[in-house]
Amino acid sequence: MIYPQNLEEKLGFDRVRELLKENCLSSLGQSRVEEMVFSLDYEEIACHTAQTDEFVRILQTHYEEAFPSQHYLDVSLSLTKAAIEGAFLSEAEFYDLKLSLGTIRACLRFFRKAALDEYPELQKLAQEVVFDDRLVEHIELVIDERGQMRDNASFELRRLRAEMIQEQSRLRKRLEQILKQAKSQGFSPDDANPTIREGRLVLPVLAESKRQIKGVVHDESATGQTVYLEPAEIIDLNNYIRELQYQERREMLRILTELTSKIRPEVANLRLAYAYLAKIDFIRAKARFAQQTQSVRPVFINRTLMDWREARHPLLWLGFQAQGKKVVPLSLQLDHQQRILLISGPNAGGKSVSLKTVGLLQYMFQCGLLVPMHEKSSIGLFKDIFADIGDEQSLENDLSTYSSHLNNMKFFLKLADKTTLFLIDEFGTGTEPSVGGAMAEAILEELVAKKAFGVITTHYRNLKIFAQNHEGLTNGAMLFDAENLEPLYQLELGKPGSSFAFEIAHKIGLPLNIVQKAKEYAGDQQVNYDLLLRELEMEKRRYESQASLIKAKEERLNQVTAEYQKLKDFLDQEKKSILNQAKGEAENLLREANQRIEHTIREIKESQAQKESTQKARQELETYKQKIKPEPIPISVVAEPVEVITLLDTPIEAGDQVRIKGQNALGEVLQLKGKDAEILIGDLKSTIKLDRLEKIKPSENKNAKKPKSAIKGLDLNEKMAHFSPNLDLRGKRGEEALPLLMDFMDDALLLGQQELRIIHGKGDGILRKLVREQLRKYKEVASLTNEHEDRGGAGITIVTLQ
Repeated sequence: MIYPQNLEEKLGFDRVRELLKENCLSSLGQSRVEEMVFSLDYEEIACHTAQTDEFVRILQTHYEEAFPSQHYLDVSLSLTKAAIEGAFLSEAEFYDLKLSLGTIRACLRFFRKAALDEYPELQKLAQEVVFDDRLVEHIELVIDERGQMRDNASFELRRLRAEMIQEQSRLRKRLEQILKQAKSQGFSPDDANPTIREGRLVLPVLAESKRQIKGVVHDESATGQTVYLEPAEIIDLNNYIRELQYQERREMLRILTELTSKIRPEVANLRLAYAYLAKIDFIRAKARFAQQTQSVRPVFINRTLMDWREARHPLLWLGFQAQGKKVVPLSLQLDHQQRILLISGPNAGGKSVSLKTVGLLQYMFQCGLLVPMHEKSSIGLFKDIFADIGDEQSLENDLSTYSSHLNNMKFFLKLADKTTLFLIDEFGTGTEPSVGGAMAEAILEELVAKKAFGVITTHYRNLKIFAQNHEGLTNGAMLFDAENLEPLYQLELGKPGSSFAFEIAHKIGLPLNIVQKAKEYAGDQQVNYDLLLRELEMEKRRYESQASLIKAKEERLNQVTAEYQKLKDFLDQEKKSILNQAKGEAENLLREANQRIEHTIREIKESQAQKESTQKARQELETYKQKIKPEPIPISVVAEPVEVITLLDTPIEAGDQVRIKGQNALGEVLQLKGKDAEILIGDLKSTIKLDRLEKIKPSENKNAKKPKSAIKGLDLNEKMAHFSPNLDLRGKRGEEALPLLMDFMDDALLLGQQELRIIHGKGDGILRKLVREQLRKYKEVASLTNEHEDRGGAGITIVTLQ
């Protein structure tokens, strides 16, 4: 159920219908748009939205050119006529039938040629259409590509038309002879030509000469100076041609009647086929509208809930897109634990737009349309949508604005249940605030008890407190830039919003004393409440900023841990491989040594242990021993062992071993330069701020400097070669941008850079603010300025390092 009856107008769905009609190719699809209704059937909604989603894929994958988009014609009246025994369709009606049946066949052919289950719902729709394919061929045999009956539609028709052409040629030839003679005698104007009047070929004759030529006058000119005369000698010939025309007409009617009789048995199937064509036009229009509004098919769940991400008002989106503006999306979550959202905030801050967005998108989806939100959103099913939006003042029923609101509330309280979604804009307004707020709170308490779902906008403080202190409700605030006193149009869940009435009054130039008096009249409690909201907002932003930094550091830690584990696994594998190789080589050496010894013993025995032979055998064994003796191999440290670095809390001096804070790079101080130190890291010299260095025990650095420092030096040389002083963060979220910025700054400081460019774009200024807050935490940053306007302006931050 929907309430009130004009709910579509209140939500803006009437405009959605008009846009859908504009996307239709014919009145067939437009009729379907008019018939579209709010559905309560889960399977039906799932089917309709799946069909639209599949057609969006057809449009996106460039199949639109292959998919028929012409001759979506409504022939329902022709089919009704064809069903009557003895009736016949005209040439024009058969021509429309031929073209539109061709379109239906092309649609069916498209889906039947597609891969199995490529478009399951649309393919299922096509399977339901069955009619005699020969109908189109039958029509084409009779009606040509211009919509006229072919000469060879029958043997008799061809004979009649050939004879008519022959007789008309004879008639025209004789008439021209008579006209030539009349002109020579001055009976007809010199520029006269034979013409047709009342279906008969006649001559233009001067009025004063009409009695000079025997014949029948059929017409005269507007001035009366010329008459159109049929000479007596061609009357019989004209009559004969007229008789041939009658015969042609009778033959054509016979052919059309016979052709209609072939259509008649298929009328029922054809009605289904044209219903299919109407559906295709309708679905195509929905798909095109989905493309225009960047709509998707979210996860559809058969229960009452909302888990929406980045939802947008489609009409606002289209309007802003034409103006080059961006719509700020909203995200919300309503479920059985948190069923009602109470939105508060400043006037013109987006409260009503957010409420209407919720109502419109839910209504659209249950009408079978796709909706503009993130595809991973979840959307539920509601049996009712009730709305109290706008002024329903009625002079006829003697209802004030407030009485009208109360009538709506009476309806809500009577029929709302756990399957209802209600929308109330500016809850409680229209009467004395203290009374209106109290009445609104009592009604809200009852709606909570009924477990209904809803979205409410309000300025009343008692309702915000009620939502904060009761289960099943949550506050939501429309964010406001307190510094620039401008709405941000962002919905933030979990807290109430301030109206910022005093701040806005001050900004628009109301006298300061008036604003001050208003604060006094409002009382400390109200002023302190608004102040507390603003402080909570600032505290939350600080917390979110810190949370972002912590998250970024955690991600870096996880990355480093993963890299270490990967390296450890690689070294373990290498160690195992080297040991296996060494073991194999040792076994080969042992086997060869035993063979040598056995060979030597055999030689001694065979030579009966003569002294010279024994000496020679011993020399051969000694030579082989030297050959297989392993040479000492210098130990090469492949990876630095994990060890605890001991820090020294004493001033750094030349010759000390140090580590760069937050990194594993170790080096030796060559000399001090004021607040800077020149250090040697591997083979690379670098100047680093003293407060970025940590003094460590020399022995530890020695261990690390063996092969590792050379590797570090190589890394730094490579970093120096590939380092760019520009960092592009456009399109990144805050949590994505901060780790990239921190890594970039670490490299820049390590390599002693002087000036950097951070490209973050202008947009809403959120990323720019976050980047600058992070950069101000570095002591090495001397200044932050905007790039020159010609080169990007406020979209680029120039960082100057000390």
